[in-house]
Amino acid sequence: MTRDEGTAPEPAVADLVAALVGLRGAVGEVRLALDLPDAALGRVERARMLDQLDDYLLPRVRAAGAPLLVVVGGSTGAGKSTLVNSLLGQIVTDAGVLRPTTRSPVLVHSPLDAGWFRGDRVLPGLARTPASVGGDALAGVEAPTGIDAPAGGRALRLVASDAVPPGLALLDAPDIDSVVQENRRLATQLLGAADLWLFVTTAARYADAVPWELLETAAGRHTEVALVLDRVDPGTEGPVGAHLAQMLTEHGLGAAPILIVAEAPLEGGLLPATVVAPVADWLTELGGDAGARAAAIARTRDGATADLLVRSGVLADAADRQRAADSALRAMVAAAYDVALATVLRATSDGTMLRGEVLARWQDVVGTGEFLRAVQARVGSLRDRVVAAVQGRRAAEPELATAIGHGLEAVVLDAAEEATERAHAAWRADPAGAGLLAGLELARSPADLRGQVASEIRAWQSDVLALVGVEGAGKRATARALSFGVNGLGAALMVAVFASTGGLTGAEVGIAGGSAVLAQRLLEAVFGDDAVRQLTRTASDRLAARVRAVLAGQAMRYTVQLDALGTAQASGAALRAAAGRVAAETERARARAADGSAPPGASADRSGLPGAGALRGAGALRGAGALRRAGASGGAGPANAADAAGGVRGWWRRLRRGPEVP
Repeated sequence: MTRDEGTAPEPAVADLVAALVGLRGAVGEVRLALDLPDAALGRVERARMLDQLDDYLLPRVRAAGAPLLVVVGGSTGAGKSTLVNSLLGQIVTDAGVLRPTTRSPVLVHSPLDAGWFRGDRVLPGLARTPASVGGDALAGVEAPTGIDAPAGGRALRLVASDAVPPGLALLDAPDIDSVVQENRRLATQLLGAADLWLFVTTAARYADAVPWELLETAAGRHTEVALVLDRVDPGTEGPVGAHLAQMLTEHGLGAAPILIVAEAPLEGGLLPATVVAPVADWLTELGGDAGARAAAIARTRDGATADLLVRSGVLADAADRQRAADSALRAMVAAAYDVALATVLRATSDGTMLRGEVLARWQDVVGTGEFLRAVQARVGSLRDRVVAAVQGRRAAEPELATAIGHGLEAVVLDAAEEATERAHAAWRADPAGAGLLAGLELARSPADLRGQVASEIRAWQSDVLALVGVEGAGKRATARALSFGVNGLGAALMVAVFASTGGLTGAEVGIAGGSAVLAQRLLEAVFGDDAVRQLTRTASDRLAARVRAVLAGQAMRYTVQLDALGTAQASGAALRAAAGRVAAETERARARAADGSAPPGASADRSGLPGAGALRGAGALRGAGALRRAGASGGAGPANAADAAGGVRGWWRRLRRGPEVP
């Protein structure tokens, strides 16, 4: 175990870890399932934020003393693996376009730091495959097996090497422009887990677009970056280096060191020690300087945190737009079916139902002349005359109930079908809604709707009969005298529910209106005015409730699609609150550092430990090949040894100033 491994974190660090865990949970809860214009980009950003938290920020804050992780990245053929092998003096990673490291990236560390990388502290999604420097260094490159084997057969190969200084680790990443998409994704993920990018490019390809896209990402996150300009022909260092320096400045990376590796033939698969000396010197000095390592870690950590907080706000806004779109889609459906309900309620209360077959069957039940004359008499004498007026006509009651049922069914089905068409058209016209309609038969009402409507209408008619039965139980003498009984009174109550004549025209008004009044008077004669008003209101409410339930079920065919996505809960408020807690805890950690407490990124000075190594080529040619960065004049050119060493020392001085507020 290294000196810092396993040390319990300070309370301030524990609070920051808790805040980051909360932010990770809030990011994970965001759902960008609706096809809004910014959704695709938002999903990519969400995945990157989770990777940034899982692969870098959480592991780094939890283990402040862990070695500085240098990820060696670059384009195909840039010479990353050859450089790593040459720095170690051993073949630990296969060079070439189709090398195995595209499948199993290689992480090389000091034997003293092995404990930091055996577990899942870094890149927890990759299984570990140990290897050692020497003849078996490439053994086990194929996909690992067993419980820790990841999907797709990818693994992180761990190589312990005495050449690597304690406190430093090198990770050879796949090509950022690999023809295999998964390799490109893995390369981006590995770079996101780095404390420092050692970006390798060549004199012929340093202006390619793909590397600069990633370098701009590094600049946005304030990640520490150093450039290795590989395969530089002697005599071209000045103009090539000057142009690269200018491009770095234009992309916000003006402080990044440029380390030049000259074109040279390989010796046993390795570059000569003097050729890789600039990189070896630079990395060895970094590995031996605990303050510089801590400062580099702190700058990258704080920059990544600041970048994450900005992106959290953007993601929260995207989540709010998802929720607003969800609400808008639900409102479209609700509006369509609200119109349908209003249509049915109007048709069942404005006299529209009292026409055609319903009117004819009602007249069959009550008769016309004698009964109509009877209802003009006093209510007191009506009770005695109702029986005589309707006696012997009960056979028509079932036909009346059937006619009412058929009439209601037609009204509800027509309204539901129109609502379905409106809802479907509204969703189809909206990009978010249109994306949910594919493969679903939502343009028409389902085949079983007619059966549902018929069942609810029969249930309502049973409700009406039950209401009459309960109300008539207290009026046994009158109920016994009426040959209508419960069925007849129930039919009268159904007609009374449709009492208004607002929807009728011409002669229908007088006929239907008279029939409605007749039903009203009949019920009043039996139950009294107040009871009839209550019965009519209750029967009407129950009809509305049953129709509402049918239409709600039809609307749910749409809204269930949204329920499955969970976008109704996609509020950005929780994400903003979690980001606020991270910002507050980060400021607390900075304040503690300013008070003299050890910063969260501090690491132990291991330069004096037994076995502290030096990379191959370190000291072979002090500073030669390092590019002196431009001064106030903006110029750059090849440097002599003193100038180069001064440029590197300037970078150390910047690191020793400590983390800056991004």
